[in-house]
Amino acid sequence: MESHNRIELTGTVTAIEAVRYTPAGIPIVELKLAHESTQAEAGRNRLVALEMMALAAGEAAQRLAKCPLGANVKAQGFLAHKGKSRVQLVMHINAFEYI
Repeated sequence: MESHNRIELTGTVTAIEAVRYTPAGIPIVELKLAHESTQAEAGRNRLVALEMMALAAGEAAQRLAKCPLGANVKAQGFLAHKGKSRVQLVMHINAFEYI
């Protein structure tokens, strides 16, 4: 069985933390993305508005660290729990571009 965990989200950067480093020296940046769109559901249009926690590691983190608040981005990555004992989902950004 093939499994997939991919997410692509466009949004506005509403918060961004300073770069921190893992014990292995990998840069990490945490941020919040706000998203609004109209989605089709059950034959009707539905307004969707959300704010999602996200993080990036490595080269993506170094690039995102320079991102200004209010920037619009299209981000690709995957979902994972914030920590081993937490149920909150966080988007892990592998790639992004300004839009």
